[in-house]
Amino acid sequence: MRRILSAIATGLAVAGLSATSALAEEWRFNNGLPEGREESKQLDMFAADVAELTDGGLTIDVFHGGSLNLQNNDVLRWLPGGAVEMGLVWANYMGRDAPALNAVLIQGSVGSSEELLQVMPEIRGIYAEELAEWSVVTTGFMALPLLKASIFCRGEPVNTLEDLKGKKLRVWSNDQVETFRRLGVSAQIVGQTELYVALRTGVVDCAVYPALFAHTISLQEVTDYAAYLYPVASVPYVLGADEEAWDALTDAQREAVTTAAGRVWERTNDYSDADAKEQAARDALAEQGVEFLEPFPEEDRQAFLEAASQTWKAMAEEAGGKAPEYRQRILDTLDR
Repeated sequence: MRRILSAIATGLAVAGLSATSALAEEWRFNNGLPEGREESKQLDMFAADVAELTDGGLTIDVFHGGSLNLQNNDVLRWLPGGAVEMGLVWANYMGRDAPALNAVLIQGSVGSSEELLQVMPEIRGIYAEELAEWSVVTTGFMALPLLKASIFCRGEPVNTLEDLKGKKLRVWSNDQVETFRRLGVSAQIVGQTELYVALRTGVVDCAVYPALFAHTISLQEVTDYAAYLYPVASVPYVLGADEEAWDALTDAQREAVTTAAGRVWERTNDYSDADAKEQAARDALAEQGVEFLEPFPEEDRQAFLEAASQTWKAMAEEAGGKAPEYRQRILDTLDR
């Protein structure tokens, strides 16, 4: 009898372990940003928090730098399609498939950290609404710092729009292409993973890039000069999940993901030391050979903001659908 009871107990224990294993989930998270970026470190912390909160019941393996060969501008195709369970979603890469989202906020439409904080709740609400239509679950957000976009150039110093007109400029979004076109500057989109080679080989002469992140793709090795042009009030990244994979999680696992994502937001939604970080980044780049010129003249910076305003309106109208409504919601929030 004791042997029978022991066998039963052992069987129950094994069954319990099997049930626990069956509940364990392993997810992949596609991150197109370089591993050295602060955002990538935040995603690693997010994954660690999820594992801790679920006692290992859900583990998230973050793949940095586009190592899974999933393109940023295809995110609304591979994420709902289940290529991975989670991915970093950013509006600037969704102009082709979700033009309404791409027109929610563009470069130059918000000019200060105060305005960005004021409008952020509205932006987050719009994102969640729109992405749900694509079967992407908004599990949380990651804020970007209020960046300062500089023009990095190789060979010759450039710190006026007039000088920039003779250069091939790299940008990262359609709205930037259009805004610079209005200013008479030829711009093309080059992904950040290809930017280093594009500058070294002369595909482009200059690039719009924040000094704060320039070292993560070694811009100091392929550019000689930089000059500040405009503030980058960026929309947040979305920590997006495939709806089908999300629904397959337990309630406790879903709560762990949203809790960990909430911690990401708390850590990143702070702009109090933005100026100090910017200056430190410039000083570090200067030590490595990048000469920071005087900023673009005030009239050039104002011309950029005016051109951006025209681009924003045109993009919203062209996108159609809910895009004009989204833009108006932002303007109303800003009391404009």
